[in-house]
Amino acid sequence: MSTDQSEATSTVREEALARLRALTSASRPGVEVDFHPGQFEAVEALVQGRRRALVVQRTGWGKSAVYFVASMLLRARGAGPTVIVSPLLALMRDQIAAAERAGVRAVAINSANQTEWEDVEQQLRGDAVDVLLISPERLTNPRFRESVLPTLLERLGLLVVDEAHCISDWGHDFRPDYRRIAGIIALLPEGTPVLATTATANERVIADVAEQLGALPGPGGAPRPGSDGVFTLRGPLTRSSLRLGVLQLQSARQRLGWLLTHLESLPGSGIVYTLTVSAAEDTARVLAEAGHAVRAYTGRTDAAEREQAEGELKRNEIKALVATTALGMGFDKPDLGFVVHLGAPSSPVAYYQQVGRAGRATERADVLLLPGPEDADIWHHFATATMPSRSKADAVLAALEEAGGPLSVPALEARVDLRRTPLELLLKVLSVDGAVSNVRGGWVSTGQGWHYDEERYRRIAEARRAEQQAMREYQQTDRCRMQFLVEQLDDRDAEPCGRCDSCLRAAGQPPWYPTEVPTDWVQRAESGLSRVGVVIEPRAQWPSGMSRLGLQLSGRIAAGEQAEPGRAVARLTDLGWGQALRGLFRSDEQGRPVDAEVPASLAGACVEVLRQWGWEQRPVAVVSVPSLSRPRLVASLAQGLATVGRLEQLGSLDLVGEPVSGRGGNSAYRAAEVLRRFAVGEELAGRLQQLAGPVLLVDDLCDSRWTLTAAARLLRQHGAPAVLPFTLAQAG
Repeated sequence: MSTDQSEATSTVREEALARLRALTSASRPGVEVDFHPGQFEAVEALVQGRRRALVVQRTGWGKSAVYFVASMLLRARGAGPTVIVSPLLALMRDQIAAAERAGVRAVAINSANQTEWEDVEQQLRGDAVDVLLISPERLTNPRFRESVLPTLLERLGLLVVDEAHCISDWGHDFRPDYRRIAGIIALLPEGTPVLATTATANERVIADVAEQLGALPGPGGAPRPGSDGVFTLRGPLTRSSLRLGVLQLQSARQRLGWLLTHLESLPGSGIVYTLTVSAAEDTARVLAEAGHAVRAYTGRTDAAEREQAEGELKRNEIKALVATTALGMGFDKPDLGFVVHLGAPSSPVAYYQQVGRAGRATERADVLLLPGPEDADIWHHFATATMPSRSKADAVLAALEEAGGPLSVPALEARVDLRRTPLELLLKVLSVDGAVSNVRGGWVSTGQGWHYDEERYRRIAEARRAEQQAMREYQQTDRCRMQFLVEQLDDRDAEPCGRCDSCLRAAGQPPWYPTEVPTDWVQRAESGLSRVGVVIEPRAQWPSGMSRLGLQLSGRIAAGEQAEPGRAVARLTDLGWGQALRGLFRSDEQGRPVDAEVPASLAGACVEVLRQWGWEQRPVAVVSVPSLSRPRLVASLAQGLATVGRLEQLGSLDLVGEPVSGRGGNSAYRAAEVLRRFAVGEELAGRLQQLAGPVLLVDDLCDSRWTLTAAARLLRQHGAPAVLPFTLAQAG
């Protein structure tokens, strides 16, 4: 390095250090901080080298400091604003707050602040913004792409891709919208620096992200002139503050009993993660009823309530948030004291991401995994739900081409057999691949077609299965658990931590966590989880597009054809009765549904649901929904309820037409199929006319609610005064 270069670097370092201290002064008053090893080198690569950089460092290392400091140095040199692509709203809120403390003018455009978009755009036009945070979903929004993005890219000072593992197919939290970023990088003016950051990337993900950052062709397909590759900074991932452990308990009741017993002894405040929304809600309810200060935090939690819950945890006003992965990347509480998992994530990398929230500014934080036998079924559900299929993609493309103009998602639902969430995910995949485009008024086909990359999806599925197996091995290993986790991220320099339960056992010491679960607390957990009765809300509206399927039904379902609110014993995903129900709805080795009569324990739960129902008028008769897969189960349920309730047993509806295609279709298709599937026989019709009270409509499983809706409509049309649906289980 020449003398001039050395002096320039020294000047930049002094300026950068001043910016860093301004950034951290509010959170660490009176402390003269300095750069961690590698931080300034990353800043220098961006500011002086105008390079593309990839920083892979553990949570709490200070990746955000790199891009905030670099942003202000670039702004001081006349550059335009920084754009940070950030995946979670919680992360944006924390980053904006940190930026404001340092005098950085930071704003956001995301789904939670739509009323502020015009003001933000006006500030951007007036060059009054230093940092703009956007969600990756904004990149698919037609208005943002057309009116904001082109001008922004011309003036961009720095592009930051936070949680960059989301770009990669191989990342544990791949998101289709992130794949658009590679295309945006290709449009940047030469010399625009780009920074990608993550705490969770193995060598395959790093290579994939680096390729998308730096190996993109310039105009005409030739390599970009002057490219000297991607500056990659990777540090050790071992977290010295974390004490890891795994406690194998036999049942959900025991796991919750452990938490009821020992939650208050865990250090500080923390997070209890669950794999499903219902598990989070049930766990939070039982803990709160036992006097623990906790709140549920899931994808169903209102945005304002989420922000309030985050604030309460950060201020240590509650002991824990009981959360799904809705509280994940980006939640910033440096003194988080513990993370407990009720159920294991599907990969060690995802697990490392979540437990990395703890112990960032404390000497010790406790991390405990309480795995369950149902974990593998939940892994399988989420893994298969996110993989596009050739037939569904072809159906969507054909519907768009046939329409000849934009179709909204609800309108498209009426033309293809897909539910809203998987349809939206498939549209994102097709959009990123260039086959469809989101324009004003909806989605259109681009005419470019789409190739189903079977080999790619096969390799992704294999990688997911390998991750799941590695998670099983983490639970069973007698090696150092921290070493195991970071090796999954291809950090081969880690040594045994000496603090996890495996290291302690190797040294002849007991694990750091208590293993006993007092019987009375298990019983209390069982009492809380055994609460039966989930409300089945009646459908009140026909789905759009029914006329295209040959049924002239639209708008509200007529009041005289609706069901009343119904009841299920429990959800299949519940921690309590869910486990027994999952066993009841199992399949044999050939994949055929196992059909058996209702077990005595579940029969008792059914009676308790009826006892607690609180209906306006008691039912007087029972009618069952005919079942092809579990006729014994449904028949025994209907007969048992009729007997115990002294209700008239009217038999079942008749099956007509072809069998329905199975669960998985969207509302229009499901409604049309079941409306054509059932009929009321002559004998049943005559008996319905004579009833003086409601009918109890019995089925085994409530999924989309359209089966119950169609059956109730038929019964009401044939004289039933009211219909009360009852099922053993509710899906989801």
